[in-house]
Formats: sequence, structure tokens, C-alpha cells
Amino acid sequence: MKLLACIESIAARLDQAGVFFGHGTGNAFDEAAWLVLWRLGLPLDALDEQAEREVHPAELQAIELLTAERISSRKPLAYLTGEAWLQGVPFHIDERAIVPRSFIAELLADGSIDPWLSEATHRVLDLCTGNGSLAVLAAMAWPEVVVDALDLSADALAVARRNVERHGLSERIQLLQGDGMAGSNPPYDLILCNPPYVNAASMDALPSEYRAEPALALAGGADGMDFIRQLLHDAPAALSEHGVLVLEIGNERAHFEAAFPKLEVVWLETSAGEDQVLLLTREALL
Repeated sequence: MKLLACIESIAARLDQAGVFFGHGTGNAFDEAAWLVLWRLGLPLDALDEQAEREVHPAELQAIELLTAERISSRKPLAYLTGEAWLQGVPFHIDERAIVPRSFIAELLADGSIDPWLSEATHRVLDLCTGNGSLAVLAAMAWPEVVVDALDLSADALAVARRNVERHGLSERIQLLQGDGMAGSNPPYDLILCNPPYVNAASMDALPSEYRAEPALALAGGADGMDFIRQLLHDAPAALSEHGVLVLEIGNERAHFEAAFPKLEVVWLETSAGEDQVLLLTREALL
């Protein structure tokens, strides 16, 4: 069987099984391509040049085993492969941390946050760092900054440490454990935060793939704003004079605006639209 035909066959099986996508891919074909290429040890961008490559029986068997595990376990493929990619950068991931997929990564890569920064921007906090991916991407985007990467979960921080070391950034990224801003070391010129923001009704309806992730990283209370309320209360004291907070809220804009109707918010455009990530200046928070 040719490689492309193999991927198409796996994609059909994934679709038929009704697995959920959203942890690095958005459809069955892309998920199947990732699964097959990873299992064969091929680069994830190698499909075009390898489409006519013959997949041998032993390889097909290995692909079949991974496909069966993906379907039966309903775990995100990233957990089964131990690797996730964000903005072309590879990260280790396992079930101790949420699979990285923050839209803030796009803003780091395309420079959308840069106009809000200055030569005085030196200290960055990645709050709710999870596997450390945003901290790593921030350090890569701005070589002159140092980053504190903070999380409540010691398990998540153990995963983050692997990624900080993997990318050679141990001297510029400090890992901190704490609940919200309580564990931080302010002041910061920039706070990045992809917090738990899923409201209770949405949590109850999550597909199995999301239930495989730590609930601590997802559940945001009745309206999804529990963590965010405390953060917006604490952030002004933790920001430098011209500091800014970049906050991801996913599909919770209606709940955010209901909870904070008077806040002057700047909505930042991502591939998912203009209502996923917002920016708040210290002045607006005050």
C-alpha cells in the first residue's frame, strides 16, 4: 500500500469511529497523516514527497496498533506520541499537562504583541504554563527577556522542565509553582496567560479526548471566570508601569463581558477570529 492510500484509509477509520479532533489537528485526514508519518519516523511535512512510498506489512501493523489505541482510548494523539507541535516547534507532552494549543502562540510568532512592548520589556510571566510551550516560544521570540513559567501543578512543571531543557533555555526560563499570582515574583512587563476558562456546562459536555486532560487546566467554574476574576484583581500590582496582560478566554467572550462589562479590552486577531485572546493594559485594569 502506498503512503497516501494508507493515510486515507486511516482517516476513514477515524471518521467512522467518531473520534474528536482539536489537539493539534482539526480533521481526520490531518490526524491520520500525523499518526502515520510519526509511526514511520518520517518528518510531519514529508507527505508530498513521500506520497508514493510503499508502506510495508510490518509498518502497516505498527500503524494499525496505534490507530486502534487512538480509537479505543479516546486519548489525544499527542499523548500517544509524546510530542506536540506549536508554531513549528516540537514539545514533549504527556498526561500530566494539557496538550498545548494556545492561540497566544500565534501572536508570539507573528509579532502582534510587539507594538505593546518596548525596550524596557525584560521580564515576562507565563501564568498557567502547563508544559511550558508559551514560555519557550516567548523566550525564542524575544531573546532579551527572561521568563517566569508558573503553574499550580507540580506534574505539569515536570513536563515544562523537560521542554525548557530540550530547547536550551534553562538560563532564561525559571519554573515556579503557585496558585495564580501567589507564586510569582513581580513586577512583570508582560503577563501571558492561558488559564482554565471552560464553563461548567461546557465541561459536562466535553468529548472524551478533553476528559483525558487534567481538569485543573480546563475547568473555570460556573461561568468559566473563576480564575480570571482573581487574576484581574491581582494583576495590576504585579505589572510594571507600562505592563500588559495577554489573556486567552477561548469561546467564553459572552461570559467574560458579562463578568467585566466596564473593562477597556483590546481584542487580538488570531486564526480563530477576534474573540479568543484579549489584551489589557495596567491602566485599564486599574
